[in-house]
Amino acid sequence: MSITIEKILAASPATARGQPTHLSTDAKGERIAYSSGKSVFVRSIDDPSISKQYTGHTAQTTVAKFSPSGFYIASGDVSGSVRVWDSIEAENTKGEYHIISGRINDIAWDGDSQRIIAVGDGRDRFGHCITADSGNSVGEVSGHSKVINAVAVRQMRPLRAATVSDDMAMCFLHGAPFKFNSKAAGLHKGFVLGTAFSPDGNTLVTVGADKRIQLYDGKTGEPTKSIGEGEHTGSIFAVSWSKDSKRFVTASADQTVKLWDVEAEKVLQTWKFGNGEVSIPDQQVGVVWPHGRSDGLIISLSLGGDLSYLVEGKSEPIKVVQGHNKSITALGVGSDGKGQTLWTGSFDGRVCNWDIMSGVATVVDGQTHTNQVTQFTSSAGRAYSVGWDDTLRIVDESANTFAGESLKLSAQPKGVAAADGRVYVATAAGIEIYVKDQLAGKLDTGAAQPTAIAAQGPLVAVGLSNNAVRLYNADGSNGLTQAHEATNGTAQISALAFSKDGSLLAAGNSAGKIFAYRTASALELATDRWSAHTGRVTSIAWNDAGTHAVSGALDTNVFVWSLAKPGARVKALNAHKDGVNGVAWAGGNADKVVSVGGDAAVKIWGVSGLQ
Repeated sequence: MSITIEKILAASPATARGQPTHLSTDAKGERIAYSSGKSVFVRSIDDPSISKQYTGHTAQTTVAKFSPSGFYIASGDVSGSVRVWDSIEAENTKGEYHIISGRINDIAWDGDSQRIIAVGDGRDRFGHCITADSGNSVGEVSGHSKVINAVAVRQMRPLRAATVSDDMAMCFLHGAPFKFNSKAAGLHKGFVLGTAFSPDGNTLVTVGADKRIQLYDGKTGEPTKSIGEGEHTGSIFAVSWSKDSKRFVTASADQTVKLWDVEAEKVLQTWKFGNGEVSIPDQQVGVVWPHGRSDGLIISLSLGGDLSYLVEGKSEPIKVVQGHNKSITALGVGSDGKGQTLWTGSFDGRVCNWDIMSGVATVVDGQTHTNQVTQFTSSAGRAYSVGWDDTLRIVDESANTFAGESLKLSAQPKGVAAADGRVYVATAAGIEIYVKDQLAGKLDTGAAQPTAIAAQGPLVAVGLSNNAVRLYNADGSNGLTQAHEATNGTAQISALAFSKDGSLLAAGNSAGKIFAYRTASALELATDRWSAHTGRVTSIAWNDAGTHAVSGALDTNVFVWSLAKPGARVKALNAHKDGVNGVAWAGGNADKVVSVGGDAAVKIWGVSGLQ
């Protein structure tokens, strides 16, 4: 038996209110790199379902930049360290260099792909210039009195660099080695958030929170003119040049991306997001104009994490790439049983619907959860989700929207299950039974609180805080009668799953052990040898035949287990940084497994040679 990664459906870029998010594309315009969580993702622009994930950082990543050659990426994190690694496989790290004592805000390469300037927030300095291969110092970043937000390096000789900061100034550096030359202060009246040299090296532009676009001479750093007065009505977060150095694009908190003609000093096109309404998630916090493409594509990033593909002459985006940028906490499979559609919910309440074949995610419309999504279940064309906002919400699968009212629960939900037209919600106070979206009954579990729930046909299994697993039978009057109880558990039950025919029940606990029971014979043990996890089991799923199960746990690993040979297991180690939160079998045939976790990515694994 073996398990191999087939596809990584990447997380969305991590964003922060009032802060720019830097995007980077390679010289050919084929790939885009950005940071999300503790990872950096390198995605194909034309097919976003193709991506690589770099997991070398141990802290939250903040920025990733392609070298001009396209072979390397330099990425920074909140601890002040910069790592240089190969962009093709996203595995081999060329070097790790500690630059400053705080967050790295931006990184820039020189035209030879040899030198790097990294800037951010530090105690003794706000940035440094190093060589990419050895980390040797090649100059210093000085002249600013507050955190530096962005840096740009001129891509030809003579080498020049510009840094912009919260102290409302732009410092111009001469190189190499880079050293302070001049400072342009008094132009911007607010934080300066973005800067970029034109590809021909003749012009430098800075943008900021005061909505000002300031141009400078690219060789001397002398301010030349300010353009676009009164055009943007919110902070300008980012700026990116076209390859011909005649135009650039800006992204702003006023929910617009504007395309500028530098010579004429005017706006050529404005893209407005948010359907004319004030919508904070539609603020545009990053933009990149990939060079090397013939279609003139511009990629813009919204605060909500959506990447919009814009083309000059078209007022609407030609494509919007959606996903999660917070930890995915729940995974469910579509109700048709084919396993081609997935439901994912994240820590911030966002719910997405995924098509496994194309790898495309669509955010579900309507009133979503306001807090962490706990679990999904689905039946008869509807998906049900429960979350820490203490509600049960219903998604119409065909329309991909939340249907009707959300149902308020009596306590915090621990899980949800659906079978035979009933929806069961396990809460801290007991079990609630819903029929036709109405509360039909409640069950008090006594002193022991429910910790997990699963249902199949008339059977309902509940995990309890006293380490027991109870099996109930549903009766015609929407009540539950207890059939059996298994008390051999040694830790709190954290995950339950029935096989498709209901004959087997798997129970995972918070110590990492999984028991499999036979439901027909008073919860007799089928196996107790599925014990390789070292952290809490978060999710278990059986294949259609009921011969194998997959499990994920907080120890970051995914295991595929065999019932016939309990010792023969296959493992995907470090499947998700910060823990695996959900697993499922994809597609009716038992050769693909899906997992989600703390890195906000969805991963599809190929499983072969099952025993």
